[in-house]
Amino acid sequence: MALLRKILFPFSLIYALIVSIRNFLFDQNIFKSVSYKFPVICIGNLSVGGTGKTPMIEYLIRLLRKEMTIATLSRGYKRQSKGFLIAEDTTTVQELGDEPFQYFKKYNDIIVSVDANRREGISRLRDLKNSPEAILLDDAFQHRKVTAGLNILLTVYNDLYVDDFMLPTGNLRDNKREAKRADAIVVTKCPENLNTIEKEQIIQKIKPGRHQKVFFSSIRYDDHFYSSDRKLKINELKKQSFTLITGIANPSHLIHHLKAKELNFEHLNFKDHHHFSEKEIEKFKQKEIIVTTEKDYVRLYQELDHLYYLPIETYILFDEAETFDKMIIEFVENNNK
Repeated sequence: MALLRKILFPFSLIYALIVSIRNFLFDQNIFKSVSYKFPVICIGNLSVGGTGKTPMIEYLIRLLRKEMTIATLSRGYKRQSKGFLIAEDTTTVQELGDEPFQYFKKYNDIIVSVDANRREGISRLRDLKNSPEAILLDDAFQHRKVTAGLNILLTVYNDLYVDDFMLPTGNLRDNKREAKRADAIVVTKCPENLNTIEKEQIIQKIKPGRHQKVFFSSIRYDDHFYSSDRKLKINELKKQSFTLITGIANPSHLIHHLKAKELNFEHLNFKDHHHFSEKEIEKFKQKEIIVTTEKDYVRLYQELDHLYYLPIETYILFDEAETFDKMIIEFVENNNK
């Protein structure tokens, strides 16, 4: 795979040129972008998948939902529906997409919507009788037709965008210099014991602008595995093997966590947003206990009785959660006046 990526280097240059021209046309206002007089927050990245957008969206949901009506607007990747859709009790994961369906199942006091055309989606949300007071755009940093009022750019601790290269040689889907459009840069999936020396070294590598603040976050796993009607302490599985099924961009963080707990498991790894076939599900039914991610769980829980998921939450390091939260809340309040 590494050799193939090197061979495809000329295509990376072509792709980088195309992306640069597109961004230039937006920067020069030749391609039009729409901004808004109400709070629109974009959470995105420069690379393909696995940066922790979903737990960050959920962090913002928990922060804001008690104070105001909020909506999430996602593309609904690989969903079996078209156009604008708001989640309702009869909506299926196939219609909505796995990540938005996860938001819908966990937070019943917010509006969960999907539309590949973010501009149209925002317009439809604002036309609602009970329109949201803030909109969270999921994975929309490259969607230049919309200019969010606050852009939060995510980059993974062990795969910083500054060390990466454009597709297909690297994992970048946008130019590194586009990071300048972010208001905050969050380095995700950091070790819990990240020290201040390494923190400053990373900031120096990123070279944030004067208008930008760099935050650092880590992932916290729950102490229990959960199913629809029961929970199981992680330590209870130390004497019993199980099957781990993942269909996410980068499961390495989860695998490391489970191994650190001295658990014995086999790992069935699939591509991000994988659509599980009937044959695969029949194979899963032969397993005694299956553990998966929340995103995979919402696609499998109706098919399997012995299925558990492990919840995760993102949290801000170096006692800067209050600063991060204040930035979000002040932006929303100032733009709701």
